[in-house]
Amino acid sequence: MSAKTLKEFLAETGDTESNQPWELENERILEVKLYNQRVWMKAGGMVAYRGAMKFEREGAFEHGASRFFKEFLTGEGAKLTKCTGSGRLYLAEGGKRITLIKLDGDSITVNGSDLLAFEDGIQWDIRMTRKLSGMVAGGLFNLQLQGKGLVAITTHGRPLTLRVKPDSSVYTDPNATVAWSSNLEPEFKTDISFKTLIGRTSGESVQMAFKGDGFVVVQPYEEQPFQAKR
Repeated sequence: MSAKTLKEFLAETGDTESNQPWELENERILEVKLYNQRVWMKAGGMVAYRGAMKFEREGAFEHGASRFFKEFLTGEGAKLTKCTGSGRLYLAEGGKRITLIKLDGDSITVNGSDLLAFEDGIQWDIRMTRKLSGMVAGGLFNLQLQGKGLVAITTHGRPLTLRVKPDSSVYTDPNATVAWSSNLEPEFKTDISFKTLIGRTSGESVQMAFKGDGFVVVQPYEEQPFQAKR
């Protein structure tokens, strides 16, 4: 690749001008325009901003006692920060690819590590994946998002959405599973033997089973170590 002049470099990498409230500057950086508004984002997701912005962690009882105790037990609450003000906010996370999803009364469940930001009008709650805590350590909790507004998720590489049908279940590696339709309640299929209990257990030994009518989103990457309980 040939070298670029400074003018060419600035033209190619400069932020774009548009009226869209949320816009991908490139596949790894999201621009959010705020006009005396608020947005929820992953803690540490801000890479730059212009204007007057204020960043605050969620208050302990801001969403009621029930949410507080869920956050206390899971640690999920520590991952969210609210940004208020006017200007342009630029978000990214670990060089991961960003995908924008517009909810129109829909509901989606997202792995907490793969959620970058969502609009203030979106309702959210911490959701525990049942039947998992007795088998594995880690990856127990996700965030359920519902309502009208924009949601930004992140993936390592291009995501793949698999259709789940009543006569065609889908099985995924928990570490590669990004999101799924909230009407589905994943179960877990295990193949744990003495050999798999030695050292780190992979997704081949524990799989998420999606049955019913909906979808599941996966990425071509295992997000974090996933271990069977001994």
